[in-house]
Amino acid sequence: MSVELFGTSFNPWVDAAIRLQLVVGFMTVVVMGLIYAERKILARFHQRVGPQKTGPRGLLQSVADAVKLVGKEDLRPAAADPWTFELAPYFVFIPIFLGFVIVPWVQGWNVRLLELGILYFVAISSISIVGWVMAGWGSDNRYAIIGALRAAAQGISYELPLVLALLSAAMLAGSLQLDKIVEFQSAVPLIVWQPLGFFIFFVAALAELNRTPFDIPVGESEIVGGPFVEYSGIRWSMFFLAEYAGMLIMAFVGSSVFLGGYSWPFGEDFGLPFQMLLAAGKGGLFIFLIFWVRASVPRLRIDQLMGYSWKILLPFSFLQILINGFVLVYGLPHIILLITGVLSLGLLFWVTEGIVQRPLEPRRRRARPTIVQEAEVS
Repeated sequence: MSVELFGTSFNPWVDAAIRLQLVVGFMTVVVMGLIYAERKILARFHQRVGPQKTGPRGLLQSVADAVKLVGKEDLRPAAADPWTFELAPYFVFIPIFLGFVIVPWVQGWNVRLLELGILYFVAISSISIVGWVMAGWGSDNRYAIIGALRAAAQGISYELPLVLALLSAAMLAGSLQLDKIVEFQSAVPLIVWQPLGFFIFFVAALAELNRTPFDIPVGESEIVGGPFVEYSGIRWSMFFLAEYAGMLIMAFVGSSVFLGGYSWPFGEDFGLPFQMLLAAGKGGLFIFLIFWVRASVPRLRIDQLMGYSWKILLPFSFLQILINGFVLVYGLPHIILLITGVLSLGLLFWVTEGIVQRPLEPRRRRARPTIVQEAEVS
């Protein structure tokens, strides 16, 4: 049995090793580029210069940071659980790494195309929650444990609307395989029929990646720095690398499911170079929106963060599923999806604005009885 790669047949084990090296190299280079791009974009938003000293225009800043992290001493607290502490970064990084398997970069360029690709992506990405809990618990640090519990609660809460948003798009495409969903959008991207689903996916992706304004588990102004506060050197860099690699995967999955990926517009007509341009442009636009939100939106309170998922995003996700089912079962025109999606999105914005502008009600404390009152009661 042989597997074809780039027009050449290889043994399955050799093919898997080659694809693994390609993914690792691509992910490392792109993540370092994303770190540099985020620093420059945020500097532009803040009217700063950004990195400029290390290399021409600061291009080698990410390389210098990587060398520094690899060379730093790897410390472990004396009271930390050795196995849990050592394995936690792998439980966070490896699931993100496995997410590259099902991403259709361009037509015919992928690691493996799975029939249940979306379910595989959701199942794999949820494992990283275990790694966050292991990092907090294994550190034997009370602040790290609190940060881990916050990260786990946030991840579980926002995973539900994320899954429902992806399933709403899969309902219209009639498949859970990402390349078939992309090809379904050769004429019209799904964001036209699912504007509400795209917004829910984008917000849930920010929360899953612990990006602003959902960065409470790792925010320095919250609880010292999240569940990996005791980590240093290369193990800390694995958490950092997982965040940016996850952002890259979310960007390409979101662009494949809602923006047409490499197919729309005219991707299948103009060939491979144009498909690469489409995929890179849409993924880059998605990532730029993430950076833009970080530069513009303040961090939420913990009660706002949790309530927004369970009280707002989740009901609207079920509403999108209900509308899709109604249209598909009764064979109604897709324009109904666009009208209801825009109206639902406007309602979601209105509800969100009302909650954000509502002042925080002071907690009412029960007044303790005075000494005289206690004497009268006795």
